[in-house]
Amino acid sequence: MKSRFFFGLVFLLAIGCTKQQTKVTSLLEFIPQNAAVVIKINHLDGFKSDLKNNDFITKTESFGVYQILLDQIKYLDYVKTDNESLLAFSALGADNYEFTFVTPDSTDTFVLDSVQNIKKESFVLEGRNIYKYGIEGDVFYGMSFKGQNTISSSRVILENLLKYSDTSTGSEGLSKLYEVSSATKNASIFINLENSDPLFNHLTIENSDIRLSDYSDWALIDVNADQNHLHLNGITVVADSTKKFLNLFKNTHPLADRTASITPGSADAILSFSFDDYSVFAENQKQYLHLESPKDSLLNTVEEIGIIYKNNDKAILLNTYGSERLSEYIAGIKKSETEYQGNQIMQLGKPDFLGNYLAPLIETYSANYCTIIENTFVFAESKAMIQEIILNHKNGSTFEKTDGYASAKDALASESTVLFISNSKGVQEILKEGFSKELLNDFGKASFEKNTFAAQIVADQGFFHTNIAIQQTARKSKINKVSPLFSIQFDADLATVPQFVTNHNTNKKEIVVQDQENNLYLISTSGKLLWKKQLEGQIQGKIHQVDIYKNRRLQLAFTTNNQFLILDRNGKEVKPFTKKFEGGNLNELAVFDYEKRKDYRFVVTQGDKIHMYNNQGNIVKGFKYTKAESPIIKAPKHIRVSNRDYLVFMLENGELKILNRVGTIRTKVNGKIKFSQNEVYLYKNKFILTDTKGVLHQIAPNGKLSTTNLRLNDDHGIDATSNTFVYMNDNVLSIKGKKVELDFGVYSKPRIFYIYDKIYVGVTDIQNQKVYLYDSQAKPITGFPVFGSSPIDLTDMENDRKLEVVTQDAKNSIIVYQLN
Repeated sequence: MKSRFFFGLVFLLAIGCTKQQTKVTSLLEFIPQNAAVVIKINHLDGFKSDLKNNDFITKTESFGVYQILLDQIKYLDYVKTDNESLLAFSALGADNYEFTFVTPDSTDTFVLDSVQNIKKESFVLEGRNIYKYGIEGDVFYGMSFKGQNTISSSRVILENLLKYSDTSTGSEGLSKLYEVSSATKNASIFINLENSDPLFNHLTIENSDIRLSDYSDWALIDVNADQNHLHLNGITVVADSTKKFLNLFKNTHPLADRTASITPGSADAILSFSFDDYSVFAENQKQYLHLESPKDSLLNTVEEIGIIYKNNDKAILLNTYGSERLSEYIAGIKKSETEYQGNQIMQLGKPDFLGNYLAPLIETYSANYCTIIENTFVFAESKAMIQEIILNHKNGSTFEKTDGYASAKDALASESTVLFISNSKGVQEILKEGFSKELLNDFGKASFEKNTFAAQIVADQGFFHTNIAIQQTARKSKINKVSPLFSIQFDADLATVPQFVTNHNTNKKEIVVQDQENNLYLISTSGKLLWKKQLEGQIQGKIHQVDIYKNRRLQLAFTTNNQFLILDRNGKEVKPFTKKFEGGNLNELAVFDYEKRKDYRFVVTQGDKIHMYNNQGNIVKGFKYTKAESPIIKAPKHIRVSNRDYLVFMLENGELKILNRVGTIRTKVNGKIKFSQNEVYLYKNKFILTDTKGVLHQIAPNGKLSTTNLRLNDDHGIDATSNTFVYMNDNVLSIKGKKVELDFGVYSKPRIFYIYDKIYVGVTDIQNQKVYLYDSQAKPITGFPVFGSSPIDLTDMENDRKLEVVTQDAKNSIIVYQLN
């Protein structure tokens, strides 16, 4: 759609920002007939207070356009009146707007006693005394005429007022709106959209096709403002015979929106158009576009057209009450079909059909993919966008349950013809569609992150109710406490578990993952691909982050089947760490940092061979344990107990080697253990591990061994920290001895996370694709389980104390959830 038309009006009204109706006619006589904006001020002091104290208006004071406006009307600081007044802006030349202020005559209207260096002179014009005031180099004019005091920035305006006062007829549209405007609000705004294009051009790029005159004729907006809330409501009128945007909806009736119930909760904005009879809309569309006949009946069951804005991407929704004809059409242009979470995703061979049927609401848009959710057809340019909409809908994490939507709906009617609800990011995205860079920059600098923006048009018997609300977002969310943040699809199925790494430039977290074609990807906090690197083999286990140059720049260190590599921030190999090992079969890389001084020891194990490298990529000559008695089955671990270092190796023959820094025996472990697939951990100052029969082995630093038969199955999983021990056995999760029975499935090993002084335990049902998260008391975290098919990683990506979870989504994609 040309959403620019709609948003243009919203934004202009927002930043432009009653006694008995006894002097309506006389006041309007003093307003230039070509006035673009007229503000009726019922209470001048209250109006000034609104401008001064409202949070949104205060923030817009830094805008260049607002500074121009303030400069125009700064003389009102010298006006004192309790009477109803008018403030008008009208064109005088192509790009010049002047103001006119009129209020009933009073001896104390102008308070100039405290003004320094004021110059005042008078002259006669059309037989009337005109006063010229000079203050700080600026000039304005004033006069008393027909019982009214009039001030203007232009002598020409006063001259025309005197010259044509007896012949001026005024605007009939303005007079009618004036009669129904509020007498109690501090101010009401009247906008003559036909005359507003020159004023509005200051906000748009050069040669922009955005014109308020294309939208409607007149708009009346009553202003209601407090500190955290700016509410503008009124009516908009348009003549039936004119080609105006709002005439697309004449003779239609509003409906309750459904777009928000399909939109992901993490979306930036929604825009919807509703009508109770598509054939009426089609007839209006025919007149608007000057077609010979209405479009055919393909969309005759459509009741709402919705647009979802998210991260520079858009999706289009068609809400219907019956889908047979449209379903047949979609089937006819379908190229291929895949399934995602029980929904069919169709790739379309004719992606431009929406613009052909729905102009001017939808114009240039490539509907490459489609799915159907209930009776809603969902179209998107990317498959990932469709998948995200499906996932959020299934999880109940939709826009209608967010704080922003709940806050906006409090100020709006329950049914809409046009509805727009957005956060500040969504507004900025729409501002890019033809508005000036200066306005976009001003908006970005003003920091509206805590605000919700909403606008609504309601068609009603020949005119349109208008509601605009800008307010701080209230905490009213009913959304699931866990909501999908983004998902991203890769070139091939995934081979490794996605994990978070730190961006040393921003201190925020990013994501690394590898696919089965050995491509390694780095993903930004917003879900954008930063780089892709082809490796020779699959990464073994975890990727480590190191700072080998001790300059706070982090690198990625890992092994593949036959290589040890370190990559820099941009994915480039760091010499001389690209080391190849004949025969392959490397274990996961181990990284030791004994004194936490970044004097790393990189330990690569291959069969029974141990290679230990330093920060320069050289073999550490002092380390003696270079060949084990049997192949090493896992990456060795460095564990520190009472300021002593222990290097632990698990051998295929069942031996547990616990060595010191130089590679000699520090703790002798008698006997052999048939190791399970789990690692060695430090728990309550003892080394612990399990065997294939589910027996827990605990080894003290002095070598004393004790066992506890936990009766775990062979494929059990464990994790431990210094004071927390957890295990997963069949469908039973045990956290510090407290057990939780989950649904039957195939579960990953549990993983412990310690973040912001709180313990979290995550485990994934790989078979049923469910991710579970619990606290240290074995209580589930609100909002879980969520969809996922791999073990998780958990962190605070943005350093905003909101946690994020990353897991595999489909076979070739990942998904990030945010804990709200």
